[in-house]
Amino acid sequence: MQYRKNRRGEPLSVLGYGCMRFSKKGVGIDIDKTEKEILAAYEAGVNYYDTAYLYPGSEAALGEILERNHLREKVNVATKLPQYMVRSGAQIEKIFQEELTRLRTTWIDYYLMHHVTNLTQWEKLKSYGILDWIKEKKESGQIRNIGFSFHGNTDSFLEVLNDYDWDFCQIQYNYWDELSQAGKAGLKTAAAKGIPVVIMEPLRGGKLVDMLPKDAKALIAKDPCGYTPAELGFRWLFSQEEVSVVLSGMNSMEMVKENVRVASETTPGSFTEENFALVEKVKECLNRSMKVGCTECRYCMPCPKHVDIPGTFRCYNRMYAENKFSGRQEYFQTVALATEPSFASQCVECGKCEQHCPQHIAIREKLKEADKELRAFPYNVAIKVGRKFMAKAK
Repeated sequence: MQYRKNRRGEPLSVLGYGCMRFSKKGVGIDIDKTEKEILAAYEAGVNYYDTAYLYPGSEAALGEILERNHLREKVNVATKLPQYMVRSGAQIEKIFQEELTRLRTTWIDYYLMHHVTNLTQWEKLKSYGILDWIKEKKESGQIRNIGFSFHGNTDSFLEVLNDYDWDFCQIQYNYWDELSQAGKAGLKTAAAKGIPVVIMEPLRGGKLVDMLPKDAKALIAKDPCGYTPAELGFRWLFSQEEVSVVLSGMNSMEMVKENVRVASETTPGSFTEENFALVEKVKECLNRSMKVGCTECRYCMPCPKHVDIPGTFRCYNRMYAENKFSGRQEYFQTVALATEPSFASQCVECGKCEQHCPQHIAIREKLKEADKELRAFPYNVAIKVGRKFMAKAK
């Protein structure tokens, strides 16, 4: 197993165990099967286990398994505060104590503000006294590292990153999302500040495996490197020295064995020119399914009417690269619920964006197309309800 260090020089396995996708048995988690998989990962050197308050049954299952096998002091446990649910400082403490009980522990190694999309959400937590709360928890040893998981755009990520002395952060990042959400710019900025970066969705929830276009799968299958689609995605990540931990939602022994093998073999800088060329060819296959040839260079931004142009196009493309639900889901998370409205309908067709677009995209026309599909019924209703909920939460 390869290891990289946190800010105190402590080792973190480059492969982390994502606990969101434990196998189910009936309506609950299959504890026996999950225990075998977690123990196999631990024996292979995995020392980072990531769960969250809202992953059904996950915290309790992980706590039970670690306690029964006397592993709590031998591994790092990461879990998260659902900041979108918090309405008071007292509620922060209540949720945290519940998590400790579920996990059968007295401390959390890595504690995250969950699903942050903009600075306003962090400012709201500060108004509830979170800074003093974090200080007290770190001094008492109940929290050893504090961080945040992120799902907004690059600019918002940098605002949150620079607003506090974080111990670590967690971002969605893979070769298909290289320029979206926090993206490579966010990864490199965090690493330059000495902040470890944990990677989630390294295979887009399996989309870079099972839902690859047929021509992309054929390219990978015939390439002399002999990698599987999953291995290609993981090696692309593990070879980047700025990446500290890559989470994988492993729920089979086969997945554990393959991921451990790849994590053990892949060192920084080991991805070859031929490997990068293969990834680019795979991305070309994915791009052929895109509706808009946007590279998210952001030369079109800022829009004078605050339209999130690259965000809208990213989600529109995802509808056709993957499926319509995933594109609309990401739009809901990263564009529709932004603090300030950023809908395509705000466009006044000034054309400034098109003057700066290196891809010469007919942005005004494509925004109308994207908006119509992304906010189709009943998603438009869900967006309105979501925005009303956020307004009340301020």
